[in-house]
Amino acid sequence: MAAADDLAFDPWDPAFVSDPYPAYAELRDRGRVTYYEPTDQWLVPRHADVSALLRDRRLGRTYQHRFTHEDFDRTAPPPEHEPFHTLNDHGMLDLEPPDHTRIRRLVSKAFTPRTVEQLKPYVSQLAAELVDALVAKGGGDLLTDVAEPLPVAVIAEMLGIPESDRAPLRPWSADICGMYELSPSEDTAAKAVRASNEFSSYLRELIAARRKNPGDDLISGMIAAHDEDDDRLTEQELISTAVLLLNAGHEATVNSTVNGWWALFRNPDQLAALRADHSLIPSAVEELMRYDTPLQLFERWVLDEIEIDGTTIPRGAEIAMLFGAANHDPAVFTDPERLDLTRADNPHISFSAGIHYCIGAPLARIELAASMGALLERAPTLSLAAEPERKPNFVIRGLEGLSVEVE
Repeated sequence: MAAADDLAFDPWDPAFVSDPYPAYAELRDRGRVTYYEPTDQWLVPRHADVSALLRDRRLGRTYQHRFTHEDFDRTAPPPEHEPFHTLNDHGMLDLEPPDHTRIRRLVSKAFTPRTVEQLKPYVSQLAAELVDALVAKGGGDLLTDVAEPLPVAVIAEMLGIPESDRAPLRPWSADICGMYELSPSEDTAAKAVRASNEFSSYLRELIAARRKNPGDDLISGMIAAHDEDDDRLTEQELISTAVLLLNAGHEATVNSTVNGWWALFRNPDQLAALRADHSLIPSAVEELMRYDTPLQLFERWVLDEIEIDGTTIPRGAEIAMLFGAANHDPAVFTDPERLDLTRADNPHISFSAGIHYCIGAPLARIELAASMGALLERAPTLSLAAEPERKPNFVIRGLEGLSVEVE
């Protein structure tokens, strides 16, 4: 274990947030695990360790299925934060077996590969329409004109949220996701609580309507889903799952799109190769997700004492698995700091691994490929109009916007 006294890792430093990858290289060189006092976490930067720990059942996204807050020497969240935690704690991402197993199994009955595959024509048409509108006005903000509306519309369409009700979805999601950053402020918590209340109320009414008049949408499917024991999702599980699918179903895609195009503009040789050969789109999607990872950090609680490279990490500790660092590990990726759209062996972990592997990964790939294809085909002269600004967030990595022009 290495000490972190002089560590370049600083998630609140704008310079670090702008480019964390040199600090990640330092972390990997220091060792397999480093204690970081400011967040009371053990940082794990190497690909082999992150990949293994994501599958290690001695760790958990929560500890409350086995322990109390007092057992872990932790303080319960303030009562005023309860709406956020009720919403968050009943979603698959923050549950452990047996609840996670049951909910994922039931959701999977509605969220099938066939359901996702059937969306391809809709996704492609919507991507083409959004890009055509961008071209017609000679450019704009790739974030708000293409990257955001595509996945938000797709997941809303899947869930069965009427078009007239979709405007608040992205703001609600942004406010809720603010709580996933390290040490969120009280203002961030207040926004998340308000969004949790409003989103939950909306979904409660929509679920009631679908119970009376089911459709062929995902919410109706989740209401109807049951297993051999006739086990069903509770109303809170339905609400939390719908919110999770919306948030996770577009946050990563939005940020992957703008992070990816910003990387392409900074690597003109790779952009030129992609424009010359659109068959590179599938490998380009994977490489861009690796190169500038949309989710940089994923936390797990130590439920049973573990050892990493001779360092004992006790029960009750928190581990921060650094996806961005793992995706740049030279032990796994040849010349990892180089963007290579032809990279064939690309076991990035941007979609996580183990039981919490992203259930929406196939949909995200379809969306990213559709928007990239539409931009390459319909906006072949797309270029950067202004240097973008990074969002101050570290955990969920993205841009404030990406100004582009089309000649």
